[in-house]
Amino acid sequence: MLEKVFEAGEKWSNPIAKGKYIRFTALEEGANLSLLLYNANNLTERYNMPDSLKAQHTSHLTKGNVLMSDNGRVLASIVEDSLGWHDPIGGYTTRTLTDSKYGETSFQEILNDYLRSGEENFTKELVRNGLNVRDMVPNINLFSKIACDHDGTMQFKTGHCRKGETVTLRTEMDTLLILSNTPNPQDPSTSYPSVPVKMEVLEAAAPDESDYCVNYLPENKRAFENTWEYQALLG
Repeated sequence: MLEKVFEAGEKWSNPIAKGKYIRFTALEEGANLSLLLYNANNLTERYNMPDSLKAQHTSHLTKGNVLMSDNGRVLASIVEDSLGWHDPIGGYTTRTLTDSKYGETSFQEILNDYLRSGEENFTKELVRNGLNVRDMVPNINLFSKIACDHDGTMQFKTGHCRKGETVTLRTEMDTLLILSNTPNPQDPSTSYPSVPVKMEVLEAAAPDESDYCVNYLPENKRAFENTWEYQALLG
């Protein structure tokens, strides 16, 4: 239905209707694709990281997990995953971090070859969709793994993502998806990653009561029921 490849530093946004598979594939090792999600029909509703993690008793995301909104509904669910761990806590890079870590660059000096940050990419796409920096929420970093020590220190797992790894989301609501192919800020590498990621958008079957994600946890089923009720009332 749709296929795109996002090169290093690239950004993208678009509404995606409910009932679609969104499959991401790392075309080289070491990928990190950051994303934000919003209800495309009511942009005040958006992905809620604390509720998603708390309700599902986890600090990472994989098959079966759902991405809940701040209204307790499911924006998207993870239906396939070859990695088993994606990062919802590491955040996104800023201009200051990018300059200090990889060297200062600017559009004025080297045009489109400058090194982009996640914060800048997200801000531009938010504005493009009628939002602004106030609407920034915690992002998800696909293909990255971060674990925490007993003292709470984040540990980035190098070598986690190999070439060809995939993760597939299914949209459960009409969703505004914002993407930024920029580094995970916890990645200790001092070389700006240059890893392309392919996205494919395909038709998906609607989940029913037997669906794996629906039944992954009781909290997931309640969130799906909230979503189905919301959509039934909208007709």
